Formats: sequence, C-alpha cells, structure tokens
Amino acid sequence: MINENLHKKPVALDRQQHRKLKLDRNARDMSVNQKLNAFFVAAGEFAEACKDYPLVWVRAGEDDKGAPQVAPIAVMGLQAGHNLCIDAAERWRVRYVPAMLRLYPFAMARTSATEMLLCVDESWVGLGDVGEPLFTEAGEPTELTLSVKQQLELLEGDIERTRLYGTKLIELNLLREMQFDATMPDGSKVHVNGFLTIDDDRLRALTDAQVLEASRSGLLGLIHAHQISLSNMSRLAEWQAEAMAAGQVAAAAASDAAANDAAPAT
Repeated sequence: MINENLHKKPVALDRQQHRKLKLDRNARDMSVNQKLNAFFVAAGEFAEACKDYPLVWVRAGEDDKGAPQVAPIAVMGLQAGHNLCIDAAERWRVRYVPAMLRLYPFAMARTSATEMLLCVDESWVGLGDVGEPLFTEAGEPTELTLSVKQQLELLEGDIERTRLYGTKLIELNLLREMQFDATMPDGSKVHVNGFLTIDDDRLRALTDAQVLEASRSGLLGLIHAHQISLSNMSRLAEWQAEAMAAGQVAAAAASDAAANDAAPAT
C-alpha cells in the first residue's frame, strides 16, 4: 500500500532501471517520521502495537460500491505534525514501530485485484550506489529484495483482513466519535478529536451469536487490544507536557542570550 504521507516518489522496482541501485541500511532520515502524529497499523499488529500506542479508527472514505470505510491508526502525537514517540535524539522511544514504517522505502502497489508491484521511494536518502544491491549482476532480485517483497505481500494480506474487520465494525454499529482532553502543567488544554472508538454500550448489547462470531473471527481480540491501548493516551499527554516544558526552557534560554547580546559592554 502506498502511503502519501510517507512515500514521496514511489516507482515500480525495475530490474533494468534499478539494476545497480543499492540500499544503505545505515542511512537515517527521521524528518518524515517526526511529522507523523498518527500512522496506519494492520490488524496483525494490534497485539504488539497496543503496548505502545493508543489504537483508534478513522474514517477512510468509501469503497468502490460507495460503502463507508474505516482504518485503524496508532496515535503518535497530540498535535498535527508532531510525533511524540521520537525523542530529541531522533530515536524511537517505543519498542514497536509499525510494519509499513519498518519496511520503508519499499511498498506494494496494487495494479489489479490479483496483481501487485514492488515499489521503492526514490526520494529516500539511503538509495544510491552505497550499501546492499537490490539486483544481481544478472538482473535477478537479491535476497534482500525477495525478503522485502515477501514481507510486504504478507502485510498486504493483513491490510485486506483489516479492511474486512472495519466493515464488520460499521455493520455492527460499534464505533462512535472519540475526544481526548488533557490539561498541561501550565494550565493549557489539549483537545484531540476526529478519532473513532468502540462504544461500550453497543458492544455489551451484541447478541451471544454476534459475540461468538466476533470472537471466532478475531474481531473481539482487536477490540480488546484497542480498549487496552487507550491507557497510552496518558503517556502521550506526559510526553506532550515534557515537550512543552523543553520548548519553554529553550525559548527562555534564547531570550536570555538575546538580552545578553543586546546589553552594553562594561
């Protein structure tokens, strides 16, 4: 799946055009990740992702038949363009990183109902003439390329299952609007909305047959992981307070430095 917030210049990986292309595993550029305050996670990621992020749903347009769709996301920040899960040293401060981010700069693009192409983001700084080759001299995919392709194919299957889970949540009318409010140490308020959460009353109102089906399909497990994950909102609020305090300290230091520069020499 191509993500427009992540893949800036995706192109199909071609054995002729990219025969000499290499991937530098040591290359780092967190500039895009630092601006992600939320990112897609597939159903198969919930068990691990719920330990680090609040997992919620967002509206995701309509399918080709006009039916509404939703997609699950991991919340990474409480403000647009600010990822609290990355520290000042540009390192992840959580253990689990969403699969699509781990597999970047690669992605799969669906060309038909049964065909997909392996793509690469040509804008990635780690692509060039240094590192591990993506193709052999004979133009065959290397082990690196084959491994990435296999992982992405598995992820695409998980994404399709995730879409079906979302459809079922809509059919059962289990989602409602969610708002999170937090008060910072300086008294300012942080409001986060636009997310969808499970409506507990509607969940309890399901029939025994519906609960059994949800359990057998794995949907109930996702719901429980989502419910557990919401406690991570308080940690994001703590990190937001830390970031605000650090910004205030930096601003005060800059102000003092400017005042000192402007003071007359004695």
